Amino acid sequence: MGQAGLHDRGQAAVRKPEVQRNVSEQQSIHTAGRWRPSSTGATREILDPVDATVLAVVAEGTAADADAAVGAARAAFDGGEWPSTPVAERAALLRRTADLLQRDRERIALLESRDAGKTLEEGRVDVDCVSAAFRYFADLVVGEGGGRVVDAGSPDIHSVVVHEPVGVCALITPWNYPLLQASWKVAPALAAGNTFVIKPSELTPLTTVVLIELLLEAGLPTGVANIVTGAGDPVGARLAAHPDVDLVSFTGGLTSGTKVAHAAADTVKKVALELGGKNPNIVFADACATPAGFDTAVDQALNAAFIHSGQVCSAGSRLIVEESVRDRFVTELARRAEKIRLGRGTDPGVECGPLVSAAQRERTEAYVASALADGAVLRAGGERPEGPGYFYRPTVLDRCDRRMRVVREEVFGPVLTVETFLTEDEAVALGNDTEYGLAGAVWTADHGRARRVAGRLRHGTVWINDFHPYLPQAEWGGFGKSGVGRELGPSGLAEYRETKHVYQNLAPRPVRWFAG
Repeated sequence: MGQAGLHDRGQAAVRKPEVQRNVSEQQSIHTAGRWRPSSTGATREILDPVDATVLAVVAEGTAADADAAVGAARAAFDGGEWPSTPVAERAALLRRTADLLQRDRERIALLESRDAGKTLEEGRVDVDCVSAAFRYFADLVVGEGGGRVVDAGSPDIHSVVVHEPVGVCALITPWNYPLLQASWKVAPALAAGNTFVIKPSELTPLTTVVLIELLLEAGLPTGVANIVTGAGDPVGARLAAHPDVDLVSFTGGLTSGTKVAHAAADTVKKVALELGGKNPNIVFADACATPAGFDTAVDQALNAAFIHSGQVCSAGSRLIVEESVRDRFVTELARRAEKIRLGRGTDPGVECGPLVSAAQRERTEAYVASALADGAVLRAGGERPEGPGYFYRPTVLDRCDRRMRVVREEVFGPVLTVETFLTEDEAVALGNDTEYGLAGAVWTADHGRARRVAGRLRHGTVWINDFHPYLPQAEWGGFGKSGVGRELGPSGLAEYRETKHVYQNLAPRPVRWFAG
């Protein structure tokens, strides 16, 4: 399969794969087993964030295209083979998909780098993580039993709780990790036996189109996987409200997620939301007591805040450091932040790419300006570098507090704020002083303190002396306004299932409740 939806434009073009589909490159909508253009013929240019040139052209979907995709998914679920396909066969398809992802690893990593602006190495890591997710859910479903037997207290009763696919799933994914976030939804949805319609971000749809192609190459039946490229309104809005959609899973911002929940409410469909975070990275002085400990804590604070230019839902954008080491820690942090090399993610030595769009850079600039007006002290960055593209220097803002918008709200850019504490209780209070609750970290040499603080932090993932790693077998999701439901792990599979109790009377006889 080739790269659907790509259109060459001189130097900005993505190299085409060796195998091409025999259709127009602008036919990036897939429904009912065929690739096609938008119902209106409209297209959207996908810009390379490094230089703002046109990287690709894809179909601009409409509400009518969403309806067609849902209709195909509905027909495939209600009358197709996939929901009743044996678990071992579904798992085998997931594993074949993982193999195809690895076969095309370099090509997909390059496309992810060009589309989302991340480094090529980050793109390679993403492909490996996506492959691991498909293999994990394949292993999970084949390892399950045939249901949970319930003791009804009588040998004449056979009672079992079973799990069945929820039906048609609408999957709406963000622009920062297009392929990874798609896999966290697609893999469990397919493992459970569902059909789906996926709407990738209109900013970074290209690798999601490739994923659909690989699923088809792996042998997925017609109508099971459908994709509509286009804007959140109308495409995402229509999917969330559609009466024939049984579940909507959304990853993105709080404002958009709230709209999705409202749209889904009228049809009382299942809803899963992952809405980001404002994540604390708490550093105790004892973590910095040795040169190696200090170096590691500073290095990880940089990673926490500036990987993918801070465009990460779990970014450690709030550094909360013990007052006694603040000056030394922030001075070194700022020195290293100033040395971060920006550029195209495929160029040697580049450590950080651009923001995804002009609008995202302007949003970041507005937050920094607001923080400085409120009394924050700029220690590094805070400006655009010269040249084209949507770059912004990694920024460190010292002397911050909870009155500032930059501390309370998700920036989704390379901006790190610094707060301080004196006691363990104060550190925990600061870490929990957010309406979000996605992730956080604690750095300390005291194992007892590490466990205490981790236990008290109200976040879905807590790292101790680390930041950012995740495991496909461990649930991912947050407390508070970070969302509803979980991805990955057994709970991530359960999101895509309905639970049914089957009660069988092996010796039926009259009840005689009514005498007549």
